[in-house]
Amino acid sequence: MTDGVRLATPRGRALLAATALGSGMAFLDGTVVNVALPTIGRELDATLAQLQWTVNSYTLTLAALILLGGSLGDRLGRRRVYLAGVVWFTAASVLCALAPTAEVLIAARALQGIGGALLTPGALAILQTAVHPDDRPRAIGAWAGLTGVSGVIGPLLGGWLLEYDWRWVFAINVPLAALTMWLILASAPESRDEEAGGRFDVEGAVLGAVALGASTYALISWPDSGASALNAGMAVLSLAAAAGFLYRERVAAHPMVPLTLFSDRTFSGINLMTFAVYAGLSVVMFFLVLQLQVTLGWTPLEAGIATVPTTILMLLFSGRSADLAKRFGVRPPLITGSVCGAVGVALLVMIDDGDSYLLDVLPGVTLLGVGLTTLVPTLTATVMASAPQHLAGVASGVNNGVARAAGLLAVAALPAVAGLSGEAYADPDLLTDAYRIAMGVCAALLAGGAVAALTLRPRALTEPPATEPAAAAVGTDGAMPEPIARGARHEPTPAPCAAPGLPPSHGR
Repeated sequence: MTDGVRLATPRGRALLAATALGSGMAFLDGTVVNVALPTIGRELDATLAQLQWTVNSYTLTLAALILLGGSLGDRLGRRRVYLAGVVWFTAASVLCALAPTAEVLIAARALQGIGGALLTPGALAILQTAVHPDDRPRAIGAWAGLTGVSGVIGPLLGGWLLEYDWRWVFAINVPLAALTMWLILASAPESRDEEAGGRFDVEGAVLGAVALGASTYALISWPDSGASALNAGMAVLSLAAAAGFLYRERVAAHPMVPLTLFSDRTFSGINLMTFAVYAGLSVVMFFLVLQLQVTLGWTPLEAGIATVPTTILMLLFSGRSADLAKRFGVRPPLITGSVCGAVGVALLVMIDDGDSYLLDVLPGVTLLGVGLTTLVPTLTATVMASAPQHLAGVASGVNNGVARAAGLLAVAALPAVAGLSGEAYADPDLLTDAYRIAMGVCAALLAGGAVAALTLRPRALTEPPATEPAAAAVGTDGAMPEPIARGARHEPTPAPCAAPGLPPSHGR
């Protein structure tokens, strides 16, 4: 077959490794930094607010620019923008490692978020356009599983690096980035949207960034400062910019995000499902770790290890589970995975002081893992398959943005809805009451994902969008550096992914 890179070839394995390593690097950085915050605070004499913004400045710029990153990849070349993101992320990591003050570290983390916004949508877009259609389900599933490894090794690697110097938490990105760049240059053909023409939609890019950035700022700051003048202003600015963005994309000759994407019921429905599922999952991980530490008295490491079965299941079986949708259609794995995850969360609702891991925590965590392993691979591939292939970067950026917005909104709002505010999280009785309410809501959100799946067309992944042709590979003639050059050549492919894969937001 000549219409894509085969996964079983050396080139295909290098392509998978390159996209997983780049995505995993961005995710690993988040988990490692969280472990390092106390040490950073002591050595840089940082305040609590400065430590919070060490994390949040990265999230803010990443969320604000992720749509732009996907659009630039489609227009300028997916491999080129992915590489630019890796280089930018690495340079910012070096600045983080050399930061003399907390203020410099926060600024460098914001720069890291810009690099992350360039590379995050590119990983899925490259797999979607470069891998042979028959291999895409397993490739995207394996990508998410490999990316999930960073969730397991992050705390362990962070603890080990902190034995030497917290600055190595950021410096470790340099060798990882060097390997990523070599692999992507050796394995990925360049591709872009050949139909993109005319002036770049600068107005749409600015309005989209302002809408996402202002809403992210308000969501991050709201739990601490409430309805302050700044937060209220940011919320109003976000709504105004979003309205302006939608108007601009409707009238622009060459919009950054064509609104026709959302006229496809499958694309809109699966993004709605993504919002419900990732809102629930974000709150589950937030509250479960708190409950295990505050009420059950577990150490942070023990609480973190408690969720490892979920990640291990995704690592081992995500690639295989993608075959379910190829064999049975989209609805069964989406519905089954959502319901299974909802039942798993429901089992975790009654966790209380004195409970054991094996009898009271492991069953729910395992069932949640089974649900995610069944659900997640299909979720993202359905998004990618329901969009024209020449807009793969935009589709990935939209879905990433939806997942991140869902997590931010849910974590910002649900604790207050459940009655948890101020220092109440440190009181086991108050936390347990709020925990049970929040986990019940999360179970309902996951179950709502199953309802959203019912709105999808049963044949959503068996018939590609017929309105737009696929993007062709450009800038390559199939030649590539040794020793990977023995892999299959990439040629233009006439249809998008014919089967499911795995989601972007697992590495959120």
